[in-house]
Amino acid sequence: MNIKKIRELVKILEESPLSEIEFTDFWGRKLRLSKGNNVRGSTITPPRVEPSEAKKVDSTPVPEVKIEEQEKKEEKPRKNLVAIRSPIVGTFYRAPAPDAPPYVEVGDIVKPGQVVCIVEAMKLMNEIESDVAGKVVEILVKNEEPVEYNQELFLIEPM
Repeated sequence: MNIKKIRELVKILEESPLSEIEFTDFWGRKLRLSKGNNVRGSTITPPRVEPSEAKKVDSTPVPEVKIEEQEKKEEKPRKNLVAIRSPIVGTFYRAPAPDAPPYVEVGDIVKPGQVVCIVEAMKLMNEIESDVAGKVVEILVKNEEPVEYNQELFLIEPM
C-alpha cells in the first residue's frame, strides 16, 4: 500500500457523506480511515498469520506398484517391417482435405517419394513421403491425432 493510494482514500472519505472507509489490499493488510469530531485517524492492521498445524505423517509402508505399458497390443513380428516416422511435432492427417479420400490405406502399395500423409505444424501442411517401396501393413495413428517427433506413423513391408 503506497502513500498515493492512502491519499486517494482520504480524499474519497472527505468528499463523501461516509464516516469511515476500510480498505484491504491483496496481501491482507487493512487500512481504516474514519472522520468525525475533526479528528482523522488511520490504523494499519498487519495480516493475521496463524501457525499451521504440524501434519502427522503416516509411516506405514506403501505397497509396491508395478507400472505396466499404456497399451497392451498383441506383439506382431516386425523384423521385416519399415516404419515411416514423423519428422516433426504436429497433427496427423490421412487425406489432403476433410472430404478427400486418404492418401493410403492398409494393403496399398507405395513407392519411394509417394505422399502417405500430412503433418500440420504451425499452420503449415508438411507432406510426409514414403522412403521405401512396399505394402502398407499398419497405420499407427488416427486421423487428426497429435504426433510427436520421430513417432511411427505407418509400418511398411518392403518389396
